[in-house]
Amino acid sequence: MLLSTYEIHCRALLRIVTALLFMQHGAQKLFHYPPGGHHQGPLDLFSLIGVAGVLEFFGGLLLVVGLYTRSVAFVLSGQMAVAYFAFHVPGGKDAPGGFFPVVNGGELAIIFCFVFFYLVFSGPGAWSLDGLIKAKAPRAATN
Repeated sequence: MLLSTYEIHCRALLRIVTALLFMQHGAQKLFHYPPGGHHQGPLDLFSLIGVAGVLEFFGGLLLVVGLYTRSVAFVLSGQMAVAYFAFHVPGGKDAPGGFFPVVNGGELAIIFCFVFFYLVFSGPGAWSLDGLIKAKAPRAATN
């Protein structure tokens, strides 16, 4: 049996695990749980941190269930690209400095960015609401 037979299941695992990890960042910003996050003060949902928290938590939740996967992944990939350039590279707002991601702490932003970017083109894989909706949609007749 070919390994490619399991590709859609592995893609689903990548989507789900990545989204669950991503949701933790949003939960820290929005709910201060799990404790120990970067933002522990009162939250303004219309601040940069508030918007990031909403995108991370609820965008991650949509990816976990596989709903609007391509659109959500596109938005989240863009968010992580902005986060990297705004907060990690030299010249960014809170950039610790250094060109290399291992020095400036941007590895996770880059990984999230490119996993989400991959999902834009590949779709959700198995076990998704997108797949369920597509399977139940009536097929258009072709003449």
